[in-house]
Amino acid sequence: MFSWMKSRFAPLDAPKWAAGGVDTIPDALWHPTVEDFPFLARRPIAEQQALRSMAAAFLAKKQFTGAGGLVINDPIAVAIAAQACLPVLHLGLRFYDDFKGIVVHPGPMLASREVTDDNGIVHHYKEALSGEAMDHGPVTLSWADVAASGESAEAGYNVVIHEFAHKIDMRDGLTDGCPPMPSMAARAMWQEVFEPAYDAFCEKVTLAERFGGQPTWLDPYGAESAAEFFAVACEGFYVNPARFAQDFPTLNTLFARYFQINAPVA
Repeated sequence: MFSWMKSRFAPLDAPKWAAGGVDTIPDALWHPTVEDFPFLARRPIAEQQALRSMAAAFLAKKQFTGAGGLVINDPIAVAIAAQACLPVLHLGLRFYDDFKGIVVHPGPMLASREVTDDNGIVHHYKEALSGEAMDHGPVTLSWADVAASGESAEAGYNVVIHEFAHKIDMRDGLTDGCPPMPSMAARAMWQEVFEPAYDAFCEKVTLAERFGGQPTWLDPYGAESAAEFFAVACEGFYVNPARFAQDFPTLNTLFARYFQINAPVA
């Protein structure tokens, strides 16, 4: 357990939060985290306070594991928790209650992949990943990418928000770019806005990659699938909201309503 929590929380399997206890992340840990990631510092004070409390609750419930020689310390855990909680700040931690483990590597990790071609031949290869979210399983992150999230925000990039957006998307059992909805009608309304935005983005990526068109601001990896576009769009929505609102006005309104954020924070 993290050093600042040792005297404050019961073991992870029975967190003090579950019994109604109240605690917070110490100033010496919280303030440097906010300073390191300006997109957190730009949130309204009330949201920062709520985020601080939610991040502490998140830390009490999750199990961090370092890989590749990385030792998990308090600053690493708090940085990840603060960014992971941002998308569910107004939705609740229940969106993350299907898993416990968070594995952090020093840098990008190699994942074994397998694909079968049209001739039925199976190909095995390695893929470098900065993060990965497993359905009902752990989240894996590259600390190098997490630590650089303050600098990469201008480009709309944030690996923590990306992977935890996948967790939100997976919550209803479908990884399709549509987060859990209260009804089929609400789901249909989401798709009426989301699908055209996704199609337009894919078209821009194709024009850029095949015909020398202008590169997209958001990571072109979002064109891989609707699920990846949702995760990539969530990155931009939270870390560079002004640019996202400019480039994706209809999607910005859709996200603001779903995530219960009134207006982008410049």
